Amino acid sequence: MVKLTIALTAVLAVATSVSGFTAPTNFQVRSNVEVTTTELSMAEPMKKRKMALKTLQKAAGAAATIAFATSAAPPAAFAAKKVAEVVETTSETKKLLGIGAGVIAAGAAGMKVLGGGEAKQDFLEADPYWDQSTVPVNVHKNKAPFTGKVVSTKRIVGPKATGETCHIIIDHNGDFPYWEGQSWGVIPPGTREKDGKPHSVRLYSIASSRYGDDMTGKTGSLCVRRATYWCPELKAEDPAKKGICSNFLCDTQPGDEVKMTGPAGKVMLMPEEDATTDYIMVATGTGIAPYRGFVRRLFTENTPAGAAYKGQAWLFLGVANSDALLYDDEWQTALKEYPENFRLDYALSREQENKKGGKMYIQDKVEEYADEVFEKLSNGAHIYFCGLKGMMPGIQNMLKGVAESKGLDYDEWLKGLKKSKQWHVEVY
Repeated sequence: MVKLTIALTAVLAVATSVSGFTAPTNFQVRSNVEVTTTELSMAEPMKKRKMALKTLQKAAGAAATIAFATSAAPPAAFAAKKVAEVVETTSETKKLLGIGAGVIAAGAAGMKVLGGGEAKQDFLEADPYWDQSTVPVNVHKNKAPFTGKVVSTKRIVGPKATGETCHIIIDHNGDFPYWEGQSWGVIPPGTREKDGKPHSVRLYSIASSRYGDDMTGKTGSLCVRRATYWCPELKAEDPAKKGICSNFLCDTQPGDEVKMTGPAGKVMLMPEEDATTDYIMVATGTGIAPYRGFVRRLFTENTPAGAAYKGQAWLFLGVANSDALLYDDEWQTALKEYPENFRLDYALSREQENKKGGKMYIQDKVEEYADEVFEKLSNGAHIYFCGLKGMMPGIQNMLKGVAESKGLDYDEWLKGLKKSKQWHVEVY
């Protein structure tokens, strides 16, 4: 038997009607609500145990049993930080169980609670949830951008990664709704040296579900790689040629303001009407961003889409080495808890070899499973590509070669996928 004893503290959100309320540092209030010890049989199917765990995780938001450990929470809804409990299995293996961040909000619109105390992420859904007719697009424009505030900026790659990548959480107070697969525009501060005009907007794929990392529906996240330029003459980075916006974002501190536009785009949305649809997600580097939103919606959060999903989401990620992997802990959790519905493959160009003995690039990894990929596409799967535009020639050449080996006319095959809206590309 697995015994989970979760002791959680609560925060009473009493500042909804108090404008400008700021919680004092380390403010903490305990409620008289307790979560009792729950025993889960190791013999039960993985999915049932996962649902029980999710009930415990999300009871925080429903029963006011979460720990409040930040002074930067929005007045109307305190977002708790994650609590970790060590779970002892029968084999004495210790596993960290991340308790989902709960939300206590006075009058939090649409928050629904089941009789058993489980909070759902269903308060930002269309009706029905898969209806895309109300997807928000370009609500905030370049001439009148939205001003968000940074909650946190964190480096998320190891010391041997090729460059620095940061995960940035931005508070939009619920005034900047978006859907998974959309992008935010960011306007960096300052002006251009050449003409003194404001910097142009840069688009970044949103790296969270519509509910945000804290599941309040009031934040969103970006995955940004710091753009630098190595000068061969100076044998050093040339600061004059660094990426203006990426460096601004990676240097932000909590409380910094960010001017934003959007949300932009519909090409990367998930079609959810058929819950058996397979999703094939191909990314290089920070192109992983929209897929994190997909995976959280399907496997992490208690959404209508996740509850209904019966297909398989297959993620391919290409990076230089293991230290450059992004959100690996989240993928591994989804893989363990939903082994039939989530699949994961990495292409590590500096650590793996392809079948020809060369470096393992993303197209080489996809080619290893070409038969399965083509079969899934013939059965209605949707395939997504996101990352640097340089990834596409190699991928398309690979797909063309596979198509021809199967006696297919590649151009007609691709035309058919586009016509049926199974082909999704967002590269930069």
